[in-house]
Amino acid sequence: MTLIFATNNIHKVNEIRNALNNDFEIISLKEAGINKDIPEPHDTLEANASEKSQTIFRLTDSNCFSEDTGLEVEALNGAPGVKSARYAEGEPQYKDFIDKLLDKLKDENNRKARFRTVISLIINGEEQLFEGICTGKITRERIGANGFGYDPVFIPDGADKTFAEMTMDEKKQYSHRAKALAKLVTRLKICP
Repeated sequence: MTLIFATNNIHKVNEIRNALNNDFEIISLKEAGINKDIPEPHDTLEANASEKSQTIFRLTDSNCFSEDTGLEVEALNGAPGVKSARYAEGEPQYKDFIDKLLDKLKDENNRKARFRTVISLIINGEEQLFEGICTGKITRERIGANGFGYDPVFIPDGADKTFAEMTMDEKKQYSHRAKALAKLVTRLKICP
């Protein structure tokens, strides 16, 4: 089965392809010939994920999925949450988001956080949502060079290193995205 993944973030595409073990053909928006930036205007991960997959389905009438992920920090009342990819002003990079996060937590001992992913899958015009959560803590400094986003400052519960210190296979054991994908795969395996 071929699925359009409503993103051009190559890190996410590679992570999902790895998690799915090439059981399905995953193509990015660019690979599908879609040159459209889909906004994430909503206040929930669910609504943003649904917006993206519904947009691609309307454009292509093809099976597709999208995801939205947020880092929810307990001491910041769940921030940055749905705004994780837009946490700093202007046209920032993840370096700026991490700087802002570490600055807000500099005097905070409660480092509890969780990554939460919501996937919206549309198969034959029907939508389903799948959620994956990974709990852990925020470090006091960046550690590691792998991964992307907030990976250098997040240690999942049960691990002794950040996502950015892990290989892709190690990260898959803990990953919020991998947990949501496992639910998606279960659904795909029963598709007609």
